[in-house]
Amino acid sequence: MGTHAIKVPDIGEGIAEVELVAWRVQPGDTVAEDQVLADVMTDKATVEIPSPVAGKVLALGGEVGQQMAVGAELIRIDVEGGDNTGAAPPTPTPAPAATPAPAPAPAPAPETAPAERTSLPSTGKPTASPAVRHRAAALGIDLQQVPGSGVDGRILHEDLDAWLVRRPGPQAASAARYAQQDDEEAVPVTGVRRRIAQRMQDAMRRIPHFTYVEEIDVTELELLRARLNERWGRERAHLTLLPLIVRAVVLAVPRFPQINARFDDEAGVLTRHGAVHVGIATQTAAGLMVPVLRHAEARDLWSSAAEIARLAEAARAGRATRDELSGSTISITSLGALGGIASTPIINAPEVAIVGVNRIALRPVMQDGAVVARRMMNLSSSFDHRVVDGQLAAEFVQAVRALLECPALLFVD
Repeated sequence: MGTHAIKVPDIGEGIAEVELVAWRVQPGDTVAEDQVLADVMTDKATVEIPSPVAGKVLALGGEVGQQMAVGAELIRIDVEGGDNTGAAPPTPTPAPAATPAPAPAPAPAPETAPAERTSLPSTGKPTASPAVRHRAAALGIDLQQVPGSGVDGRILHEDLDAWLVRRPGPQAASAARYAQQDDEEAVPVTGVRRRIAQRMQDAMRRIPHFTYVEEIDVTELELLRARLNERWGRERAHLTLLPLIVRAVVLAVPRFPQINARFDDEAGVLTRHGAVHVGIATQTAAGLMVPVLRHAEARDLWSSAAEIARLAEAARAGRATRDELSGSTISITSLGALGGIASTPIINAPEVAIVGVNRIALRPVMQDGAVVARRMMNLSSSFDHRVVDGQLAAEFVQAVRALLECPALLFVD
């Protein structure tokens, strides 16, 4: 028998440390060769760490949520015929799920035993203060039925609370709405949520944001979308508004190459991209993820719609790969019907622009001297002021607006 030490492997991409997000085994467990031992997270994805040997787990090298350096001891396994040395780190495998295993639910707090109470006789007037009697009458509680915990069986407000808990009903529900709450819960920020927090914090600290909001009349765009779905809905992917906005961005950015770009602020280099790789901000159970619609410039509306739907499903199911979550050159974020009137989206660094889509609302608009109802929507777009000037940003948004307000232009070269 011997001890085999498995170390945190070098996952590549210059990553010096990873976050331990889940253990798949515990001390005392027997493991087989290639069995997954743990999930670790890089900046981009969750990676599974398999065991290169079979044996029995002796000790774990870290706790969930801990940052571990590449080369640090991850786990020790007792193996038969081992040489008591640490072998080469195992080859990591991209996890099928980008979402860390959920932390175990906290054990329910033990029920606090009430103080010893003196039961009141079924006859005779119970002892209670006028305030307690008034509250009991308001709640419809018969004080004859309430055990008192005060001196000589005196009924206290706490006794009424305990009675309501034991005897749920309309009165209990009413009281519960106004019951004082003093509970609190400490929730460790780990896994995907920690990465999101770090990236958002870094983006706001390092990037001087400015947000430009413009109102857009999408009445004709929505009519076109409805007609396209009516004509092609059974044969092709269903069109939401998003593929149309992607198409408008694709057509606008060639005139504004400074916006479809990534900025390396440490090297002081702005890389302009001909390809338009659109990050689609997607809400998942684990937090916000940004899967990437690659080469949007080479896709028609239905191809974009199908790929956006596939990426969103993969992200929400935790199946998005590292490649699908990296490499975007400009991002779009939308909360759909919850999109509000305006927003201030945070740039997905190292990009320099993000287009925020607010909700569509029917509003009165002056048109040809008359007030008419039009479907209106705001775009709230944020830019990196280090490399994008205000006028350039405004011109870009106005170009997108012109395309969306006259949707025939989306199909004209």
